[in-house]
Amino acid sequence: YTYFTGRSCGFHCMPRNKVMSQMLKKNIGIIFQRGTSSAHTMNLPFITSQIIDQGSLYPANRALSYLAPLYIHYPTKIKLLFDNINNQKFESNMNPEIFKILNDSFINKTLTPEQIFYYIYAVLYSNIYREKYAEFLKIDFPRIPFTKNYDLFIKLGKLGKELADIHLMKSPQLNKTFSRFEVSGDNVVKKVEYVPVGAGLAPARKKNSKTNGNVFINKTQYFSNIDKNIWEYQIGGYQVMHKWLKDRKGRTLTLEDIQHYIKITKALQLTIEYQKKIDKLYPKVEKNLVDFDK
Repeated sequence: YTYFTGRSCGFHCMPRNKVMSQMLKKNIGIIFQRGTSSAHTMNLPFITSQIIDQGSLYPANRALSYLAPLYIHYPTKIKLLFDNINNQKFESNMNPEIFKILNDSFINKTLTPEQIFYYIYAVLYSNIYREKYAEFLKIDFPRIPFTKNYDLFIKLGKLGKELADIHLMKSPQLNKTFSRFEVSGDNVVKKVEYVPVGAGLAPARKKNSKTNGNVFINKTQYFSNIDKNIWEYQIGGYQVMHKWLKDRKGRTLTLEDIQHYIKITKALQLTIEYQKKIDKLYPKVEKNLVDFDK
């Protein structure tokens, strides 16, 4: 949580009110960067329904995080007591030219801002896309290839929407978890450590080890059944599961914290699965591209 006034040199030094104020209403946006020294980790953007910090995707002294809101809100003349999206004028934050070119490519089809938004999100999570354009992505903003194949566009957009819901932690798929918080104790985060099964553990830990690996928060308590790929998964420049606990070192995890962390493990598992689904479709995108230079 934070205190947002939108005033420069206040609680926040540079709150970027023109952009961040758009996230105080019902909205979503893509977080992205303009190049880093590591294209592979940089090219995993993220989605948000909240304001962000400049270091959301990477330490701010190495690369700044940018935010592109899907909608721009304009206040109505009459201030209502309960202000929400229904009494605000808002419009798409996308270049109108994109709609024109894509609608011309998809004959008798009219796209919505959401369809384009989620297609973009799917493409950005393609490993094939990131590897192919790795050198470019090290130095510039990500550019999106659009397919002329309407059915393919819709399929990728659907995957992008489902992936976005997973990352916003609102997908019903997150309820089917596989990890557990083992052993009763004080729940205080002291030392975060991933211990693979079979690693030469002290007797007490060896007894508690079950399948895959375990993420310990102190000497005795841990989250069980964590695959190494999930533990090591990065978004931007951060190893998600490690950073979440590291930021809470010295704190006592609440039941809500524990449940949220377990859902994070599921979200990362699903992200890996969705990337594979997107990669099966992505090669078809490159075969029939929309020409934006015409």
